[in-house]
Amino acid sequence: MVSADHLTQQLASDGCHLFSGCGFPAPGLNEFQFDPIFTVAGVGFNKPMLLSMVAALLVIGFFWVAFAKPKVLPGKMQLVGEIGYDFVKRAVVLDTIGKKGEKYAPMMVTMFFMVWVMNIMSVIPFAQFPVTAVIAYPAGLALVVWVTYMTLTFKKHGFVGGLKNLCWPSDIPGWVMFILVPIEFFSNIFVRPFTLAVRAFANMFAGHLLIVMFSVASWYLLSPTIGALYATTSFAVTLGLTAFELLVQFLQAYILVTLASSYIAGALEEAH
Repeated sequence: MVSADHLTQQLASDGCHLFSGCGFPAPGLNEFQFDPIFTVAGVGFNKPMLLSMVAALLVIGFFWVAFAKPKVLPGKMQLVGEIGYDFVKRAVVLDTIGKKGEKYAPMMVTMFFMVWVMNIMSVIPFAQFPVTAVIAYPAGLALVVWVTYMTLTFKKHGFVGGLKNLCWPSDIPGWVMFILVPIEFFSNIFVRPFTLAVRAFANMFAGHLLIVMFSVASWYLLSPTIGALYATTSFAVTLGLTAFELLVQFLQAYILVTLASSYIAGALEEAH
């Protein structure tokens, strides 16, 4: 895998700059291809796999420390944990699902912080890669949401009622149902999990690629002449993109959990 650090080091060792005669080594899909770091029982662990495990351990470790010995007057870690838990529970789950969402709050809190920490890995030194930029990870989360959605739908309404919940919109004239029913079926069964995965993946993929490109460009454009101005501009863009990426990382976790909660709310709706 050729990262921004490795590309910059390569440019430095080659003396490759804007006016040196060498071309700009634009990063591409090679940024998302990783060789195994180590192998255990024949299974190779690459960088995204390792970072996802680190993210899981960080989330588990944080909440374990925060709530292992809860107190009426919370300490700093417990207070931060309670704020994070209550934010997802009240601002997302209960606001979207209602009182019935109480039992789904732990799942949504876990998903929110897991996605957020995997996203934040892109700005952590030595990690410098958002795990959700590999589509397998958001696809796995989308599958969890979809299975939960389908299970609750058919458990709540039965087989026939579940199909009606998925395909038959309420308060719609019957003469348009022959158009809407196939659209609703295709949308709820296939489009929802697909868009849920792609939404979380595409933003992190594009953001990471942009940051790498401008980071490498900052070194490539650097020269004693007007290239210094170009390099400074590119570096300023890198800083701006990184700040914007921090916001997007949070929003993507928030949006994914909000959509998951809305699907659960739809599954729990009373039949009309």
